Amino acid sequence: MNTPAFLSAQQLRKSFGPVEVLHGVDLDLAPGTVTALLGENGAGKSTFVRILAGDYQPDSGTIELDGVPEHYSVAGARRRGIRLISQEISDAPALTVAENVVLGAWPSKGSWVDHRAVRREARAALDVLDTNLDLDALQSSLRLGERQIVEVARAIRGESRLIIFDEPTAALSDAEAKQLYRVIGTLTARGVAVLYITHRLDEVFAIADRVCVLRDGVISLSGAVSDTTPSAVVEAMVGRAVERTRGEPRSFQESEPALEVQRISASGFDEVSFRAHRGEIIGIYGKLGSGVIEVAEALFGTHPLHSGTMLVDGRERTLKGPADAIAHGIGYLPADRAHDSAFLILPVSENLAAPSWSRLARLRTFMTRTIDATAYRRWHDALGIRSTGDPTQPLGTLSGGNQQKVLLGRWLEAGSKVLILSEPTRGVDVGAREEIYAVLRDLASRGTTIVVASSDYEDIIGVADTAMVMIRGEIVARIPHNDITVNALTEAAGGTIHV
Repeated sequence: MNTPAFLSAQQLRKSFGPVEVLHGVDLDLAPGTVTALLGENGAGKSTFVRILAGDYQPDSGTIELDGVPEHYSVAGARRRGIRLISQEISDAPALTVAENVVLGAWPSKGSWVDHRAVRREARAALDVLDTNLDLDALQSSLRLGERQIVEVARAIRGESRLIIFDEPTAALSDAEAKQLYRVIGTLTARGVAVLYITHRLDEVFAIADRVCVLRDGVISLSGAVSDTTPSAVVEAMVGRAVERTRGEPRSFQESEPALEVQRISASGFDEVSFRAHRGEIIGIYGKLGSGVIEVAEALFGTHPLHSGTMLVDGRERTLKGPADAIAHGIGYLPADRAHDSAFLILPVSENLAAPSWSRLARLRTFMTRTIDATAYRRWHDALGIRSTGDPTQPLGTLSGGNQQKVLLGRWLEAGSKVLILSEPTRGVDVGAREEIYAVLRDLASRGTTIVVASSDYEDIIGVADTAMVMIRGEIVARIPHNDITVNALTEAAGGTIHV
């Protein structure tokens, strides 16, 4: 017997200016079920869930709660038990963990905050997640994954009837993700409806009851997970079948290494050694806290080395900071592009040209938009950047995958011989992910040396010629091209597949 929907969206339409983003979307969310919502960036997912959460009002269509048509704001959605956990973490870094859990709904005694109740309620919410985070720790001291856990604790506090998760595991370790899956199981057992936005197909088939795919503002697939396949979901997302081509194994042993590190150590890792030859893609895989990201940062000079040697084109180099790395032909894409790399409010052309301003300006005192635009057009088509074609378009208006391509173009324009990429497809949809892999393989075929540091095994499987696996700051396995599989990576990392 089908359970009646708690929330039923019918023919929702939404426009921004002359552009209609949603073209009549229907979706039912039943108590005690998990519905996975997928779609490429720009498909309308964020607009749709913001309507459900009360941030936006639809231009037409209806939302029924328990069969009754409703019009509500964010506050009204919260009163009705609807919670949205956004992909962008919205916390208060200067407050404690306990204070962040109750943020927005402080327990009080009269006109005063009840601090004992704050701790009690925060502890109760965190206990549901089976986490022992220190209630008195400052939020700013937490890792990204731990901050996400606090976000989840805030959402499940109180009476929730629908929780919308927007890419919740993008920053979580395997252990934290599995913990979240258990929490979702607990919530659905209590009758809570869950709408789960993700780009990861393994999550869909591991935890969801139903799957819904948005493409260009309309539903392109909707039904029970048991009645579909991963390839059908991908085709519904991108409008075509997506094939992965890893290519044949290549030999690099006869060439000199473009990048070599010998027993390098720093905070987070110890005595790491490897060689990366010209045109080779090295994948470094590890779970959150394994030291993978710290190694990537050290290769760009943002994470100081305590000992060891680094050679670029056979010459020993000491990096005092990113400026030295750039001078030696090394480029870097950090894991958190929004905060550490991208200038989202600036034009795409300025973002792409940023590291090359001194070279592009030549004898001019100031850079001009014409120079920026020339650099942008040089890489727009080559990297398959989907935009309006206007160099002055703000970077933040592009999808995540296209932002990543612009930032890749930044280092190609700078003439980087070595590219270091941390979590290169985080927050990127399936179609754009494959496009980025294709770009990286093409760059490698042209002689660029690439190091991919990631906690996502898909990144390593998608591009690596050679893979290394790290645990607790040490390399524990080196895997050749033909043996790079999900099981090989996850077993070497001391865990099971991320499902």
